[in-house]
Amino acid sequence: MYQMVRGGTSPSSHTPAKQKQVKDGRPLVGASVLGVALVVAAVVAWCYYTASLRKADLLKTELLDLNRDGFLIRNHAGVIVFRMAFRSGSLNLDSCSKEGEILSCTQSDTGKLNFFIQTVKPKDTVMCYRVRWEEFVFDRVVEHAMSYNGSHWYGGAESSIQHWPISILGQQAPKPFVTSDVYSNRGYFGGILERYWLSSSATAIKINDSVPFHLGWNDTEKTLYFQARYRDTPYKPALGQQPFPELSYRVCVGSDVTSIHKYMVRRYFNKPNKVPSKDTFMYPIWSTWALHKTDINQEKLLKYAADIKKYKFNCSHLELDDMYTSRYGEFEFDPVKFPNATAMFQKLKEDGFLVSLWTHPFVNYNSSNFGVGIERGLFVREPTGQLPAMVRWWNGIGSILDFTNPEAREWYASQLRALKAKYGVASFKFDAGETSYLPHQFSTLVPLPDPSTFTRRYTEMAIPFNERAELRVGYQSQNISCFFRIIDRDSVWGYELGLKSLIPTVLTISILGYQFILPDMIGGNAYPNRTDGSQKLPDRELYIRWLELSAFMPSMQFSVPPWEYDSEVISIAQRFTALHKTLVAPRVLELAGEVLATGDPIIRPLWWIATNDEAAYKIDSQFLIGDDLMVAPVLEPGKQERDIYLPAGRWRSYKGEYFDKGPMHLTDYPVDLDEIAYFVWVP
Repeated sequence: MYQMVRGGTSPSSHTPAKQKQVKDGRPLVGASVLGVALVVAAVVAWCYYTASLRKADLLKTELLDLNRDGFLIRNHAGVIVFRMAFRSGSLNLDSCSKEGEILSCTQSDTGKLNFFIQTVKPKDTVMCYRVRWEEFVFDRVVEHAMSYNGSHWYGGAESSIQHWPISILGQQAPKPFVTSDVYSNRGYFGGILERYWLSSSATAIKINDSVPFHLGWNDTEKTLYFQARYRDTPYKPALGQQPFPELSYRVCVGSDVTSIHKYMVRRYFNKPNKVPSKDTFMYPIWSTWALHKTDINQEKLLKYAADIKKYKFNCSHLELDDMYTSRYGEFEFDPVKFPNATAMFQKLKEDGFLVSLWTHPFVNYNSSNFGVGIERGLFVREPTGQLPAMVRWWNGIGSILDFTNPEAREWYASQLRALKAKYGVASFKFDAGETSYLPHQFSTLVPLPDPSTFTRRYTEMAIPFNERAELRVGYQSQNISCFFRIIDRDSVWGYELGLKSLIPTVLTISILGYQFILPDMIGGNAYPNRTDGSQKLPDRELYIRWLELSAFMPSMQFSVPPWEYDSEVISIAQRFTALHKTLVAPRVLELAGEVLATGDPIIRPLWWIATNDEAAYKIDSQFLIGDDLMVAPVLEPGKQERDIYLPAGRWRSYKGEYFDKGPMHLTDYPVDLDEIAYFVWVP
């Protein structure tokens, strides 16, 4: 710096040389300090900039972006396909770190937590994220809100008002996601449910089994609320674990909706290990319920069987429904209503009929087996475990068998085996089994952290009889190789347990992994106060349209017989049961064999073969059997035409017409009362 200072002394100056140097150097020192400060500021700014870049990089993992209030996921094209918001707390991003494929945080605005997102790439076309938020305070609630994000969503649960895709109404605070009887409790979740949802944006979410899971929604915000809590809930922590609420789930994104569903089913769902009896696919099941209700007896059953033969119908098996015993909880025929059950079964066998019997998990207090159950400890108990818990169900008051108890399981199974051995009973219709029939507070021999596990234990009782067994509940039960019946239908046209609800319900439980589907009785229950038309029989037109649709399902079930109407209805029924046998059943049986390996649906939505077709995602009145048989029933009263959507491809109609300019809409396509529109894909 000295060379920059003027050298020597001036003759006219009286200032000493040293003092002059100091005075002249002050600006230079200031400039030097300023320069250093600027350098330091630049270095600090660079450090902050690089730190912010590192933080931004930290909060991104593959195609997921995390912020303090939630995260979003993009697909490989960069489009946002999934949004989740944190409703019960915000992350402290300064507590976050990233190691390998795991991004974790230890603090939220409410305190300490365990949060992480792990990226998993199982295959080139699929990206998955494991998400976990665990609190360390007992009474905390963890709640995340999944946005519809402009997509169509499917899955979850059977419901009384079923739509496809899901259509949420109003606002619902999160409630326990457990199996319930939606026929009796219309606002509950149904008897078949899984913690799984799928979207048209090729995104799927599976909630972990360990979560005390509650589901709510808001139609204004277009969101589903996923909540974990132990407070005011039937869930309990696993034995030896603290009741810290944990919400954990997996989100997977694929290239299209069909392929991501195939991946999820293969990865997370059980598969059946055998196909039920071929006859249950080929020939109708005939139930006594809708025609006779509990007023069934030996004479009426034999006449019912005789009429099936008289009108030349085939029969997989004859189903003897409610109230063949004296009391509920007993396993012997009422001697008044069935004075000679042995001879009755012998006659039915000679006439070529197999018989299944209705059964349930209840033992009423006035049954002779109630004392047996108390003495041997076979029942679900009240919370202290000292006394059997009393429950109310649709046929009275009693106790419910504890299927976590090996002794109760063996006692119940032995009663069924005895009926099978004594009378040659072919199988059983297992009714009820929903968690909603357990007491509000209860204890079982083996604790149930998730109450719906009770449903799983009950479905296992059908395994020895699965050739022709029938269940109406399912939870993690896809490997129970028998037919799953959708909940009872009313004899009405609409979406609330009516004809229009049939296709959405079958598609929903198919997506949940249940493929051997029985679509309940043709025409519905025929209850006087829940029946369109006559007070005795379902409306004739409704019955015919229901029959036609059922002919294209995996199995058909009659109860109100066609001869209760007229000769034309009988003729239509004969023709459609024959069509089911020759056209539908062979294709369904082929697909049923594939289910054992793949779990793929037998009954499929139109988007299964049209993943880029927006129109296909919204259609709830048509369906596919496999990839090549498309069905479009008439579901409106007074109509002999309907609009039909044909996905891209070459299709041949049941009338022999060819359509090969798809996708296309057929407006007011004519369909007579004795017809159902169906189309076969032509290579």
